Amino acid sequence: MDDELIGRVIAAIERAGAERPAGRVTGAAGAVIEAEGLLPMARLGSRVTIRHGAGRIAAEVVRIAEGRVQLLPEGSAEGVTLGDLVQMEPAPVFAPDDSWIGRVVDPDGAPLDGLPLLPGARPRRLQAAPPPPQARRPMGSRLSTGLAVFNTLLPLVQGQRIGLFAGSGVGKSTLLADLARGVGADVIVIGLVGERGRELRHFVQEVLGPEGMARAVVVAATSDRAPQTRRRCALAATAVAEHFRDEGRQVLLLIDSVTRFAEAHREVAAAAGEPAALRGFPASTAPAIAALCERAGPGTEGQGDITAIYSVLVAGSDMDEPVADWLRGVLDGHVVMDRAIAERGRFPAVDLLRSVSRSLPAAATAAENQLIGEARGHLGAYARAELMIQAGLYTAGSDPAVDAAITCHGALDAFLARKGDPAISSSFTVLRQVLAQARAPARRKD
Repeated sequence: MDDELIGRVIAAIERAGAERPAGRVTGAAGAVIEAEGLLPMARLGSRVTIRHGAGRIAAEVVRIAEGRVQLLPEGSAEGVTLGDLVQMEPAPVFAPDDSWIGRVVDPDGAPLDGLPLLPGARPRRLQAAPPPPQARRPMGSRLSTGLAVFNTLLPLVQGQRIGLFAGSGVGKSTLLADLARGVGADVIVIGLVGERGRELRHFVQEVLGPEGMARAVVVAATSDRAPQTRRRCALAATAVAEHFRDEGRQVLLLIDSVTRFAEAHREVAAAAGEPAALRGFPASTAPAIAALCERAGPGTEGQGDITAIYSVLVAGSDMDEPVADWLRGVLDGHVVMDRAIAERGRFPAVDLLRSVSRSLPAAATAAENQLIGEARGHLGAYARAELMIQAGLYTAGSDPAVDAAITCHGALDAFLARKGDPAISSSFTVLRQVLAQARAPARRKD
């Protein structure tokens, strides 16, 4: 056993034996429990244990008032009564380490895969400040993703932050797994916020698989966990990504989903007494989302970059709902997945006309930007005339732009579903061949 490992074991033992102040339960209402005797040691976010009878409940301090604190339990508060002992617990040490790669952990750094795991040598704050804006490098070079649509029409570059907007059942998780396997990065960090317990194992073992897990750290808090735990999940995954970024590595961060992060934040804020605002979300939700996203992106000199993809659950494809609207304002692009596209069998079900990568036009050459513009033009022309085409009301020759779009539509739609291209140049070669079909009728007519 090396000296570093021995030091980590000793530090863990010392933290477990720390003295802990105690108080008593003085009231309970709904999901909130009130206690006295913990001041002045208690802080917002402090962790406590409530002992009642033969049971015990973990809780978190969410509000501090004169002489008392309010606690939000991490589970059912059934059985708690006045006078029950409340004991403060040492804050969990969250210290990511290279040994975490290939593992599944909870937001406190405890293993979820049944194997032992020690914290690393350097603890990290879950709510850290982003790098100084004036010291950050610009976004870097383009990343190969293995997916033709992202290799060409929606490029992803090092340090970019994009949103993935999708309803349920349109292939969002599969797309995230494809990106985890295909994007060129040193480490993949995946935050599964409020995921179903059954889906967690399926995602790790079947969707992500051994290939994806070989360079990944998964931070998960399932849907049955308390809201403060679910909220910490996104923060903890970002802290893991920052650890590897500070070591100079290129990191891909996937957060699924920001919607569940915002919902968990709303529950905690409501328990703390913050009033609801836009569609039930408190005023602090937008700053919380912005603070989360700003931590990703390019690093400073000597650091790596965090390329981040944040998924958003949009009910009924409502891109103007609060979380989607807030997220679009702070990201470097958004990808919209459409249920109608998924229902006709094209995956990834990306609606290109509603999606934007703000890395363009800088991320592509002049020739590549011309191809991207040409492809978007054909998709737009077809979309405008689609109802007439399907109804048989369109007459060939009425509009040269629509004629060209019809000629290449099938091949272009198949191109958007193309996977497995080894390089970006390969994807552009195929796109060039697809668009040549649209030019051929015009040449024959001339």
